[in-house]
Amino acid sequence: MAAKLGAWLGVSFTVAFATGLFSHFVQHPPTWLLWPSRPVNLYRVTQGLHVIGGIATVPLLLAKLWAVYPKLWQWPPFRSVGHAVERLCVLLLVAGALFQLVTGVLNIAYVYPWPFGFLQTHYWTAYVVFGALVIHVTNEWAKVRRSLWTRVEIPERRRFLFTVAAACGVTALVTAGETVTPLRSLAVLAPRDPRVGPQGVPVNRSAAAAGVVADPDYRLQVTGAVRTPLSLTYTDLVRMPQHTVHLPIACVEGWSVECEWTGVRLRDLLRSAGVAPDAFVTVESLEQRGGYRSSEVRPPHWNDPLTLLALQLNGQPLRLDHGFPVRLIAPNRPGALQTKWIKEVRVA
Repeated sequence: MAAKLGAWLGVSFTVAFATGLFSHFVQHPPTWLLWPSRPVNLYRVTQGLHVIGGIATVPLLLAKLWAVYPKLWQWPPFRSVGHAVERLCVLLLVAGALFQLVTGVLNIAYVYPWPFGFLQTHYWTAYVVFGALVIHVTNEWAKVRRSLWTRVEIPERRRFLFTVAAACGVTALVTAGETVTPLRSLAVLAPRDPRVGPQGVPVNRSAAAAGVVADPDYRLQVTGAVRTPLSLTYTDLVRMPQHTVHLPIACVEGWSVECEWTGVRLRDLLRSAGVAPDAFVTVESLEQRGGYRSSEVRPPHWNDPLTLLALQLNGQPLRLDHGFPVRLIAPNRPGALQTKWIKEVRVA
């Protein structure tokens, strides 16, 4: 029974590790890596799977720990040097798995009762946990292989496994509504309702929290490696050709919602300034502080016709909390990188 639970847990943690790495490298790509802008919903799907799957793993991990609890406290704790190394890997696996799930759940609830940075710690601990998992599976592979083809004969154990599977399924079902529209009414465990917020869309960071106020003398600057620097008022932007796209806001916390955005294509603006098609672009916010007050827009994204400097959301002018006067919206991109309150587009 423990081996079957371990096999399920191995699949769950592998999915979480893969989708977590994708999210990390989308947000912090190395200079040589150009993520594609299509498919449009790729980040939305992978991050939803990461968060919803992670929450659904909680009852599975608790069941696994309950099943192996006596072995965790066996005495003597190790019988040889090799056994001591094996036990150390198990310790890292158990402690790391608990740490990842507990801090992950607290993160999506915006609760941070620790002094360390969540992003970096969660990222590096993932390697420790997955490495320990690979070593553990390799060491226990004979048992795992037998368990995959062996039926659990004792009725009580079968019922226990069914209960664990049902608990994981129900947990996913009552969380998935934060991104899966037909399940919204069931999303009692979802930390965010994607329908609640200004203009019917959630806001993670308000204008007040960012210290941004409406500026009647606002101008958007296009600077750097351009043939013709631009300085545009809000009225200038409104008078430019407008385009409407349907793209999701997909947050790292797992929630997402598809919206209608209207504005100026970023590639049209950059081409009018004489920008090379392989240039790297940085958008800067009016926000003075914060880890995401600026973001890099690489060629696959700014050349995509779906990437806009948005002026409207769902047919209405942007509210200040959603980035008025202008914000970035691009496909296959985390919500944290859809920079709001843009004041400058700088070309490198």
